[in-house]
Amino acid sequence: MNNISFRVGQHPFAKPLSEAALKVISHGAREEVFAPRQVILRPGEPANRIYLIEEGQVAIESHDPGAPNRPVQTIGAGNVLGWSWLFAPFMWRLQAQAVEPTRTICLDGAHVLVQCEADPKIGYEIMKRVSQVVIERLHSLATQNK
Repeated sequence: MNNISFRVGQHPFAKPLSEAALKVISHGAREEVFAPRQVILRPGEPANRIYLIEEGQVAIESHDPGAPNRPVQTIGAGNVLGWSWLFAPFMWRLQAQAVEPTRTICLDGAHVLVQCEADPKIGYEIMKRVSQVVIERLHSLATQNK
């Protein structure tokens, strides 16, 4: 197992996954580092990546042209950024930018989606994990807004 595959397997998102699912998400994984204020995701751009955040913080923002960005949530190490690769029209809906130097592992969302459709057992396993992340994120937002 190479270093990046090992790092994927150590990320909280991947730890509950089977070896087969881990192999699917690790395919084509690469490290990406972002400087403070560097935009990671832009609304309207193709959504084909998943970011496993290893270090740093990322601000997720609602972005409307001609208006200031509205903060939605800030996430950090151990979190996952991006799940629009799962759903048509496969475009980012929110903006995300690094708050501080941020190190991520970038996964190939298009590859993961194709493999999930090809192998329903792996697809179900990965979808359950993504759904869990979405639910945790929504719960965090709900408690944050109290």
